[in-house]
Amino acid sequence: PGYEPHRHEHGDYVVVVNADDLTFTGRKWKQKLYRHHTGFMGGLKTRTAEEMQRRKPGEVLRRAVLGMLPKNKLRQVYITRLKIYAGAEHPHAANVAGSAVA
Repeated sequence: PGYEPHRHEHGDYVVVVNADDLTFTGRKWKQKLYRHHTGFMGGLKTRTAEEMQRRKPGEVLRRAVLGMLPKNKLRQVYITRLKIYAGAEHPHAANVAGSAVA
């Protein structure tokens, strides 16, 4: 019984609270850009980290974690185990065994 990456039941859920209190150093709120393409010609859209945080508080953190995950078929499986909430309240309070604060 070792590690089998193709088995989806391995690993725990990670619950992140207070995602709206995310901090960056320096001027990254204004300078860090997130880009996506609409699929149409000239459809490259760009948003700053500040705009992303204002529109959807957990999206900056989710994209940072996505960048650290392996680029394979299990990437989406792993990211579904990440639960991000803007405030301190979340529906997983009964399931949290302990808290790891770094």
